Amino acid sequence: MTRAGDRRTMERRSPNEPPESGSHMTNSHILSQRFAYARPSSVQETLQILKERGENARLLAGGTNLLVDLKLEKASATRTAELPGQHPAGEPMTVVDISRLPGLRGVEERRDGVHIGALTPIRELATSPLLWEKYTALAEAAAAFGSTQVAIMGTIGGNVANGSPASDTVPALLVFGADATLVGPEGERVVSVGDLLEAPGRTRIRAGEILTSIRLPLPTPGTASAFLKISRVRADLSKVSVAVRVARDGDRVTSARIELGSVGPTIVRARDAETVLSQEPLDSEAAKRAGERAAAEIRPIDDVRSTADYRRRAAIALVHDSLLTAWKRASAGVKAVPRAPHEQTQAVPSGERDGLVLQADEKSRITLTVNGTRHELDVFPNELLLNVLREKLELTGSKYGCGIGECGACTVWLDGQPVLGCLVLAVSTDGRSVLTIEGEAVQGELSALQRAFVDENAFQCGYCTPGMVMMAKKLLEEIGEPTEDEIRDYLKGNYCRCTGYASIVRAVRRAAGLGQGTQE
Repeated sequence: MTRAGDRRTMERRSPNEPPESGSHMTNSHILSQRFAYARPSSVQETLQILKERGENARLLAGGTNLLVDLKLEKASATRTAELPGQHPAGEPMTVVDISRLPGLRGVEERRDGVHIGALTPIRELATSPLLWEKYTALAEAAAAFGSTQVAIMGTIGGNVANGSPASDTVPALLVFGADATLVGPEGERVVSVGDLLEAPGRTRIRAGEILTSIRLPLPTPGTASAFLKISRVRADLSKVSVAVRVARDGDRVTSARIELGSVGPTIVRARDAETVLSQEPLDSEAAKRAGERAAAEIRPIDDVRSTADYRRRAAIALVHDSLLTAWKRASAGVKAVPRAPHEQTQAVPSGERDGLVLQADEKSRITLTVNGTRHELDVFPNELLLNVLREKLELTGSKYGCGIGECGACTVWLDGQPVLGCLVLAVSTDGRSVLTIEGEAVQGELSALQRAFVDENAFQCGYCTPGMVMMAKKLLEEIGEPTEDEIRDYLKGNYCRCTGYASIVRAVRRAAGLGQGTQE
């Protein structure tokens, strides 16, 4: 592993550099908190760093949660109290970037079930034919997971380790009885995913451990599942989510499992509701009774997304609908499977690099290919890809928007996949390839997609348009002739306050050669 002092391009932060810690006024366009950075090249190196840094280390996989928390100062990058045997108070934490660790990606069917690497992107689960066929609820949960960009960046391991009761994938994992493999100082252990859940934002993953994979047991014949959620908007955390699995023998339910999200401090299993269904036919009345039992078992709260009363009422409807859907699938199979990309969506880092340890006040020289041109840049650990593109390379097409991954204005391609530039550390892009809106034009002329946006008047102020074009470009690469529903779903993470989206849909359809207007 390379130490900062061994890199001749390293330099100390000068007094004129940006502030060293977050101010009382949060500016989400920058990552003001200072931290050290480590990029291990193996699981064993990761464990060694975690041992050395102790509680002063935080793992970074997709970055869609940790970096947002750091920007909003929900997480501190500096130790506030000194503990015996630990690092001193005031010392910056270390962000341990595990995104390039080998062997932790992919969905693989084996004799004992399906194994999913912890670094597998959520988007890959949402487009897996294997999961849609045998573990439908998990595929549906992944398909409902935030924006397309967040699904491409976020990982299944991160979604579990985050410990959020609003996680989409965890209720689905629980209905299948999934277990997790963790590696730590004491070796490897396997534990039920449900046993890892402790409280909002807390899990029972031990200090110094890393989650490496998840296993889904083989499904029994006659079993089917479903997942449903309600959220404020399409690309948002759930108000209520439900995953169910039903085993059917003729007209009787032989077993059922019901898990609900966003209705308690952790995912809630509705055991009383499950007993209503045992050895009985499943019709609308039975499903409603199960929903009412489930609503009595949950512990919802009032918060910014919903009220406890609404969540209880919604839980009844979601349990009812998901049970009937799974019941039908148990005999008829899954009918509507979304079209998968031509190639599996995985933002696997190209140009693997040796491990790196970088102190908070040091720069590292990275090599980055942007729109086909190779650049060498010196960056601090907390510099963001978006800021480097705009300020150091003067590529201002990608825009500052929300700064927390919700609006899509900063979308660029990283190694061929759309990502949110506001949530990517520049130092993590060493040896990788970036495409921005400036690279879309062909020899100074607008591309066919850009021309379609002009012809359909698919913009007014134009602020969101670069991010919208970058996402539409990837959509057309994956699905050559998308339906209107597919366009709207793929672009659900790109906000536009001017056009109302109808003209954007028309522009994408025009670029796909589908003529003008929306689908009839």
